[in-house]
Amino acid sequence: MTHPTASVNYGERQAGSLRTGDLLLLPDATRTAEIASVAVDNDDFGTPALVRATLTGGGVLSIAAGSTVLIQEPESSGGSTASAGDSPADIPSAPGAAESVSAADAGAPAQADGLESLPAVVVPPPPASPPAVVGPSEADLALIPTAEGTPESVVEAAAAAHPKDAGVLLLSDRLAKGINTKSGSCLKDLSDLAHELFVVLGDAEHALAVADLLTVLPFDGNPGRWASVEAALALASYICRQRGDDERAAVYEKFLRAPDAMETDPFKARINAKVRQRSLNEPNLYDKEIFRAIDNSNRDAEREWRLLRLEALLFLRAHGGSQTIGGAELERRITNELDFVRG
Repeated sequence: MTHPTASVNYGERQAGSLRTGDLLLLPDATRTAEIASVAVDNDDFGTPALVRATLTGGGVLSIAAGSTVLIQEPESSGGSTASAGDSPADIPSAPGAAESVSAADAGAPAQADGLESLPAVVVPPPPASPPAVVGPSEADLALIPTAEGTPESVVEAAAAAHPKDAGVLLLSDRLAKGINTKSGSCLKDLSDLAHELFVVLGDAEHALAVADLLTVLPFDGNPGRWASVEAALALASYICRQRGDDERAAVYEKFLRAPDAMETDPFKARINAKVRQRSLNEPNLYDKEIFRAIDNSNRDAEREWRLLRLEALLFLRAHGGSQTIGGAELERRITNELDFVRG
């Protein structure tokens, strides 16, 4: 192990990308040690969770796979480092900086230099800033008809077409007070109205008009608001595919995948892609809940669960299916759920 001097340069590195031979800044922020080997432990879902770095002088550091640590770099590397006048001990760490180590590792004695293998105190990344808004291009928007009148008038037209439907009237009454696209509850009402119009009433025209009040909204990094936009995009995509308007449907599907491309860190992007693919391969289709409702002869409960299943199937359809459920099978399942709900 070496004691760095003030002229040593350090660069940030994701723990998941550590390699044999890297000179890692130790938790005391005054010494470095060469990494002899690296092992990665996955969590129960198969995602990299813990990196175990064995040091040449003995001892093992356990570090969360997504954590950031400092690696000594040659002066010629020009990497992102602390200034030449700073020693490693001067590098600030934010309050509550993440520590990732098992209890056994925290107290395990090292085999060389009489040192202990201490918890890996990582240098946290800069404070998270709001993600850049990913908006639709002008060419994409040109394929989506502009609503005539105000958003409220679009809702009013849909309500006027179905004056006796309780679901439409309830949602339209709430939305008539004013549509605020910054409100998560308002976006949820719009998405629910679009689904009520198409799924229950088979009114594709008004459903698409209401859905388009949401589909043109960019992803702003808020998962709660995006869930409603996502559902509207999946519904609009399905309606357009059914009508043979594949070009417009492709635009909705492109918007739906916009958040997938926002992560700029390669390691995190790979992890996100694996998690996303797993969610597509193993979707929650509410089988247990539906079977329980059937066993209890509770048709109302069964219908509500099937509506949730249909929404999940539409989402998969907009993604082009998955490795476990292909396009043809999705179409069959969606048709079955629509027949049940409308029947």
